[in-house]
Amino acid sequence: MTAIQLGMPSVPARPLTPRRKSRQIMVGNVAVGGDAPVSVQSMTTTLTSDVNATLQQIAELTASGCQIVRVAVPSQDDADALPAIARKSQIPVIADIHFQPKYVFAAIDAGCAAVRVNPGNIKQFDDKIAEIAKAASAAGTPIRIGVNAGSLDKRLLAKHGRATPEALVESALWECSLFEEHDFRDIKISVKHNDPVVMIEAYRLLAERCDYPLHLGVTEAGPAFQGTIKSAVAFGALLSQGIGDTIRVSLSAPPVEEIKVGNQILESLGLRQRGLEIVSCPSCGRAQVDVYKLAEEVTAGLDGLKVPLRVAVMGCVVNGPGEAREADLGVASGNGKGQIFVKGEVIKTVPESKIVETLIDEALKLAEQMQADGVISGEPIVDIA
Repeated sequence: MTAIQLGMPSVPARPLTPRRKSRQIMVGNVAVGGDAPVSVQSMTTTLTSDVNATLQQIAELTASGCQIVRVAVPSQDDADALPAIARKSQIPVIADIHFQPKYVFAAIDAGCAAVRVNPGNIKQFDDKIAEIAKAASAAGTPIRIGVNAGSLDKRLLAKHGRATPEALVESALWECSLFEEHDFRDIKISVKHNDPVVMIEAYRLLAERCDYPLHLGVTEAGPAFQGTIKSAVAFGALLSQGIGDTIRVSLSAPPVEEIKVGNQILESLGLRQRGLEIVSCPSCGRAQVDVYKLAEEVTAGLDGLKVPLRVAVMGCVVNGPGEAREADLGVASGNGKGQIFVKGEVIKTVPESKIVETLIDEALKLAEQMQADGVISGEPIVDIA
């Protein structure tokens, strides 16, 4: 009888719903909106004026899967650093502008891939839109209109009483209309709030009222654990409805962690080819091995393996064999030993002390075979940087 080959799909799962139809813009060489894949962004935490430190962090973000990066430009020294950063960065650089309209022009002149502006805290911003639209149009530089609950235009706060979904959307669309008066529509929009429920409603309203690409974010999401949960809930709700074209997970944590979370969210929703996935049981009274320790050691041992591989680490005979059989690679543990499964077949039984090294060895064999079969590219299958 021929074994059924289960495990990781070779292509992403079908999205839960068709993507919202939006116009497409180009942020450097990354398409945003339309039928382009949802991209993942982050923001540097270095002083932008420190060119070397900023480029080093951008390189780290790029290696972790970041596709677009944003840098803060609060001072003239930061603006002066933009040309070198934009020229040497491996991924498109967006200049983040607050308070000073002159830095918008500096960013455009520096060759930044896009400019993010927050109209609510740029004094007399509306009066500068004609000039900004002209300069951005001439350079082919997109503008992100980034509305935040914490810096909403005072006129709209007075009208709505607080940063409601309606207030956020009204602010964004008002600014878009000012650009549209000058025939500029190379725009993407964000309407961020720290409350996922308010944020979700704001983006739903915005999606109904325009066709601009949308940048999703829960602003000030919090420390790593809390921020991850809030972002996953909000992004999952919107992306599962086809809303969202690029995302930034805002965490009080190193920016590389934002990229890890963002990529995992997209993979979980079938919006990106899944990479390495560890399936492990939560443990219970049936477990005859230390599942927590086993799962942590396997995860650490396979860290950096860049292949679409599902590995099951199971601790008992109830669900263990079934889960291990359905993964590309797995172990069903018990009584001081583990049955090793590869593509649904038991290939060997090893002592508990050998489970981790055996799984790592078999994972590397599978990765090499996938590379030989052309399932993955010829790039290194293990990132040892």
